[in-house]
Amino acid sequence: MAPDTAAASATEIDPTRGLSAEQVAERVAAERTNQVPDAPVRTLPQILRANVFSPVNGIMLALFAAILVAGFPRDGLFVGVVVSNAVIGVAQEIRAKRELDKLAVLSAPKARVVRDAEVTEVGVSEVVADEVLELTPGDQVVVDGVVLTTSGLEADESLLTGEADPIEKEPGDELLSGSFVAAGSGRYQATRIGAESYASSLSEEAKRFTLVNSELRRGIDTVLRWLIIIIPPASALLILVLLDTEDRWQNALQGTVAAAVAMVPDGLVLLTSLSFVAGVVALARRRALAKELATVELLARTDVLCLDKTGTITTGHISFGDVEALPGVDPALVATALGAMAHADEAPNATMLAVRDAYPAPDDSDGDTGGWTPVGTTPFSSARKWSAMEFRSHGAFYFGAPDVIAGDLPAVMDQVAVHAEAGRRTLLLARSPEPLADETLPESRTPLALILLEDTIRPDAPEILAFFREQGVNLKVISGDHTATVAAVAQRAGIPNAHNHMDARELPEDTDEMAAALADNAVFGRVTPQQKQAMVGALQSRGHTVAMTGDGVNDVLALKNADMGIAMGSGSASTRAVAQLVLLDNSFATLPEVLAQGRKVINNVERVANLFVTKAAYAVLLTVLVGIFTVEYPFLPRHLTLVGTFSIGVPGLFLALAPSTELIRPGFLARVLRFSVPAGVLAAVASFFVYEIARRHDEVTLPEARTVATFTLLGVGLVILVVISRPLRPWKVGLAAAMGGSYLIVMVWPWARNFFELDVPPAWMWIPTIAAVVIAGAGVVTIPRALRRYQDQ
Repeated sequence: MAPDTAAASATEIDPTRGLSAEQVAERVAAERTNQVPDAPVRTLPQILRANVFSPVNGIMLALFAAILVAGFPRDGLFVGVVVSNAVIGVAQEIRAKRELDKLAVLSAPKARVVRDAEVTEVGVSEVVADEVLELTPGDQVVVDGVVLTTSGLEADESLLTGEADPIEKEPGDELLSGSFVAAGSGRYQATRIGAESYASSLSEEAKRFTLVNSELRRGIDTVLRWLIIIIPPASALLILVLLDTEDRWQNALQGTVAAAVAMVPDGLVLLTSLSFVAGVVALARRRALAKELATVELLARTDVLCLDKTGTITTGHISFGDVEALPGVDPALVATALGAMAHADEAPNATMLAVRDAYPAPDDSDGDTGGWTPVGTTPFSSARKWSAMEFRSHGAFYFGAPDVIAGDLPAVMDQVAVHAEAGRRTLLLARSPEPLADETLPESRTPLALILLEDTIRPDAPEILAFFREQGVNLKVISGDHTATVAAVAQRAGIPNAHNHMDARELPEDTDEMAAALADNAVFGRVTPQQKQAMVGALQSRGHTVAMTGDGVNDVLALKNADMGIAMGSGSASTRAVAQLVLLDNSFATLPEVLAQGRKVINNVERVANLFVTKAAYAVLLTVLVGIFTVEYPFLPRHLTLVGTFSIGVPGLFLALAPSTELIRPGFLARVLRFSVPAGVLAAVASFFVYEIARRHDEVTLPEARTVATFTLLGVGLVILVVISRPLRPWKVGLAAAMGGSYLIVMVWPWARNFFELDVPPAWMWIPTIAAVVIAGAGVVTIPRALRRYQDQ
């Protein structure tokens, strides 16, 4: 929509008064409200649909129907996996939904609306058609609209267009939701709300509670895709073989279902989701809002953490230190000018608020107050690094970075350097007789005074930064402040190599050269928003996984492009909107907990994946062996349900939620396959070998042969369980022992033994059975380790 069209479509509303209470009520009654989803989770119907009607559940239900057609309802025990998948999955996601709903109230974007001449903060969904909204720096534009009034209003539409340069907005110009205010302030009127605006689609996408394309998910999806390709032809060939081998088609179908059930990784997706959800809930209890399930994985894989100084290492609260009037300058003029600028600023940032607290507005007792009424304003911009005001009788005053305003004056810069080395943040007040010229500094300008501000380092920052350093995470401090000041703060906070610092204005634009500079330095000052984004990209080009923390508008581009964006809850709405993780209580100490949860999820999902991929591997190989030797399938479906429950399902549930602090290594899928395929081959060969010995002996019946095969498969499965549980803890050994004891109970309990059709074989058969378990178990311990050493060479 063109600006003039947008303006024409807006209802005439006084921007100083906005809508009246009656007008708001009329629009609410007519349902002309900005209805958008507020909760960052799936709805209850979506949760039920995703957990009940999953592909794995569909396959298992089809196999259950097949076993009922064959007339073996006892072999349908595996349908319990469908029930448990659905019940556990739904229960856990509803639990997560409740936890995140509590946090959503705090993190949901707000809008400041003008109603009956008063500014009120309301939820985004409470904005009505034709609403007048107020904007200040850092605000997110929540609905589409047309600008009514402006005071240097600049909108950054990079999230919509990819263009990073702020766009100056004048009355009548269009504002699109999803953009944010880079500088200035103003008011605009809503023209498109709800589903018609960008906000609806953007907020829906940003708040979708889903598994993202993480390394874990990619690996598991790859396994599932291959199994979906393998299972149908393997099952079709098996049933053809069994139809020739078995005397009844029902038995052939029974054996085919047994093989197919074993090949389906029925609990893998459930336990993976369960691990993610448990991590998200744990973070929610620490008041950390994870926008997506895989957020808990991202920080654990991070090897470079980029830190914004203000609001991250420091508290973000700037305290006023002192003013040093330059030689020949009247201190009273400096105090009056600072007070006038601070109190006339309609959207003061933290710096101006500190100045406002230190200096009152000019006194009107001399009748000269009108002389300190601003006739022109240039709001602060992180790109320009200065703000300005022109007063009727006193000229224009410029307030900002000394090296930008007076970089060509050595005497001034020498004083700045002294303060910067001491870690003080230094700003400059300058004056010019020339009229204000918006974006450019005048040729004639006189420095008046240095304003000294102090940053307060977060009490927990040194300890937390030391923790990340010990974990092998490379720390980079990226700030728009003076380089020496940033370096001094970084040294106080304990950043390693903080003495290696660089002014970002000297950074090369070439990505490779920039990456080299980033490798050589730990602290960067005078960084523009575009450079922050480029620096993240340069690090990623070297194969690094990059996390970025920030709380200001100038951090948005970098947060959006980082592998993991971390925003402070007190930060701007735009940073909270693009970040994957929001620390609602602004506690930097939450990050180690995020790292711990990520390690727990990654390590536990890998253990669970080892179990299920091993199961699929031995099921596929058993199908091949049955086809080659043209014999009855070694197991009934209920046998494999028993083995799967005691060696995979129940222990997998414990392992998925167990504490785990091991360091993360890349190559998830390669490691899983390197362990699971040999382990699956050993389990299949051992159980089929014992089965063939028993089947070929006249004294051993088919049920007895299947019993020893089941015992062998379970025995090797328990060895696999112990191996993947390393490092071993008493409870893990106890878990494996409990699973083995449960199988023995089934063997000695007559009802259970009859139900599962387990017949005790002749005593001599236990010798090859135990030998097969020992030999295969030794192979499970040694072969994957040997393969890993061979690959590392």
